[in-house]
Amino acid sequence: MISEARLHFKIADLLNLNSKDVTATVNLLDEGATIPFISRYRKEVTGSLDEVQIMQIRDEIERLRALEQRRESILKSIDSQGKLSDELKEQLLAAETLSKLEDLYLPYKPRRRTKATIAREKGLEPLAQFILEQKSQLVFEEAEKFLSEEKEVASVLAALEGARDIIAEITSEDVVVREGMRELFKRTGIIKSRVIKGKEEAGEKFSDYFEWDEKLMDCPSHRLLAMRRGEKEDVLILDIVVDDEEARGIVERRFITSRGECATQIKEAIEEGYKRLLQPGIEAEMRVLTKLSADEKAITVFADNLRELLLASPLGQKSILALDPGFRSGCKVVALNREGKLLEDTVIYPHEPQRRVVEAEMIVLAFCEKHQLEAIAIGNGTASRETEQFVRNIDVLPKSIPVIVVNEAGASVYSASDVAREEFPDKDVTVRGAVSIGRRLTDPLAELVKIDAKSIGVGQYQHDVDQTLLKNKLDEVVGSCVNAVGVELNTASKQLLSYVSGIGPVLAQNIVDYRNTHGAFRSRKSLMEVPRMGEKVFEQCAGFLRVRNGVHPLDKSAVHPESYHIVEKMASDLNCSIDDLINEKELRKKIQLSNYVTDNVGLPTLKDILNELEKPGRDPRKSFEIFSFDENVHEIRDLREGMRLPGIVTNVTNFGAFVDIGVHQDGLVHISQLADSFVDDPNKVVKVGQQVWVNVTEVDEKRKRIALSMKGETQAPKTSKNKPVSKEPEYNPNDMGSALAALKNKFKK
Repeated sequence: MISEARLHFKIADLLNLNSKDVTATVNLLDEGATIPFISRYRKEVTGSLDEVQIMQIRDEIERLRALEQRRESILKSIDSQGKLSDELKEQLLAAETLSKLEDLYLPYKPRRRTKATIAREKGLEPLAQFILEQKSQLVFEEAEKFLSEEKEVASVLAALEGARDIIAEITSEDVVVREGMRELFKRTGIIKSRVIKGKEEAGEKFSDYFEWDEKLMDCPSHRLLAMRRGEKEDVLILDIVVDDEEARGIVERRFITSRGECATQIKEAIEEGYKRLLQPGIEAEMRVLTKLSADEKAITVFADNLRELLLASPLGQKSILALDPGFRSGCKVVALNREGKLLEDTVIYPHEPQRRVVEAEMIVLAFCEKHQLEAIAIGNGTASRETEQFVRNIDVLPKSIPVIVVNEAGASVYSASDVAREEFPDKDVTVRGAVSIGRRLTDPLAELVKIDAKSIGVGQYQHDVDQTLLKNKLDEVVGSCVNAVGVELNTASKQLLSYVSGIGPVLAQNIVDYRNTHGAFRSRKSLMEVPRMGEKVFEQCAGFLRVRNGVHPLDKSAVHPESYHIVEKMASDLNCSIDDLINEKELRKKIQLSNYVTDNVGLPTLKDILNELEKPGRDPRKSFEIFSFDENVHEIRDLREGMRLPGIVTNVTNFGAFVDIGVHQDGLVHISQLADSFVDDPNKVVKVGQQVWVNVTEVDEKRKRIALSMKGETQAPKTSKNKPVSKEPEYNPNDMGSALAALKNKFKK
């Protein structure tokens, strides 16, 4: 078997990395270290590999180890049959892909009875070998030797038919033939889609594929998944085809070495084997291969979009008035304090059919005054634009309170979840949804981790891809984002804590329980008092947890506790405190990093420490910017071709990007309309949450389809009035008292 060291060398060659770094990374992974921990706190060990490279190493070592396990299993199986020749063993040990291994194993694989098995039971294998050897053309004469009433071989034709069944299986299972056939399918294969007769109306959404064909390997993932969904719903018939004559030629060139009756028998056997065994088998492989590739691409798109959404700019700790809009059922209103705690909730009815506008305005202003609210969040669902307009029309509302429309994707999932019921057992789903909208404004990451990532809706064909692969990838992205930002130990939910490196759901609950019982943590070190918090887990998680106002000044930073002594030595050498190092730039300039290099600590870690001292616990996310839709556009009927509108990218797919322009229906910017130059990957041009300018190119109100273009657009939108996007304003909640008084006087008059 191939040694572990050889596997590391293979990975290094494949990924163009140093084999020593690969070995060190694999060892850390085997010891239970997480990818965020390795990439952040073990740079000297791994040669500063980033998360992506470490993931690639992990995936490759898992693949290669699985390959070795399968190789060992196959060797044992064939050896137990007494058929493991030195030549076959050498071939098995040299096989570098799973498909090659399985091809070699195929003739020895235990199977149900086949036509060839039955023919062998009748003693016809020597006849098949006689024909394959092609040394003599006396085929019929040879076949007569195998006639047997006992074995039910009554005629020469029956004997030859049985021999051809064996030859069909042999030629179809040949390693060289199968590899050549795979290459033919990859090079020339065509995927064809046809509608099942009578399903035209029921399957109208698949009408693009009622009569469709294209090269298999050129078929983009979204199209392949769409066609496969149509097939699954019994609307479409899918086939992968190649030129049959060219395909049979691959087999014939491999096995036919003469002319005459032997060649005729072999050719007939190849024809039968190709139709019955080889072509269906390779087509099935191609279906699996292309499905896996399409899944990986679709999952990558979903993961990229999710990362952008999770790392969206937070407004920060502000007291929020959050509204979940609605018409007949009213708008749910909640007030949240700076920690996201629900203070009060109610319902207002500013829209049809009630139109209790005055009452609604009074309630909004009263909430703002009573709870000193600093921002207003409005969900972007039904009645969103109308509710936004209602709030903006409250002319006495202080301008220091921004009104912000929030993407509420997944809020309904959260509101009906066990998490929400546990948090708000006495509130209905609408109140919980409004709370989620408000919290999502202050910190998208902290709120979105409570929702199953698949429910956020920023992918393509997410229900058609491998669900295990999807879940693993999305969980990985969430963990990466949570650890990149860092988590406040004393305020984080158990859901957020569970994604911190090394912690998990059980320990996260223990941390929350300990916090509820003993009060706020005063230091990272006190985490060791939490049940089931061992030294290894502490090592993995400590650097990603923050304790603001803790007993140690570095507890609020990303400096790992294992490196505190380095900073303490720096402070001692400069005859100052750690707080002085944090607060005084001139002191930090005096630090000579080379003085602190040791066998275990190198410049990468020391540079990270110095960066953290500049701004401990800095948030890597961009600063928040307020966005506004065009005030004159609220419904799809308000759109006209040629309009230029501001929008926010809500989803990026392989075929383009969806943009919210404030009309309750996202428009599509096709990949061909994303830029003036050719675009091969939409993610290179746009990201989820990005503010863009778009031009309306087509409106189909009946089908609710909006076509948009970004050609000629190079600037992000300012606002609907072409004014610069506002940075975070200076809030002045004390203005609310005078505003409410002004409103009361207005309506008295």
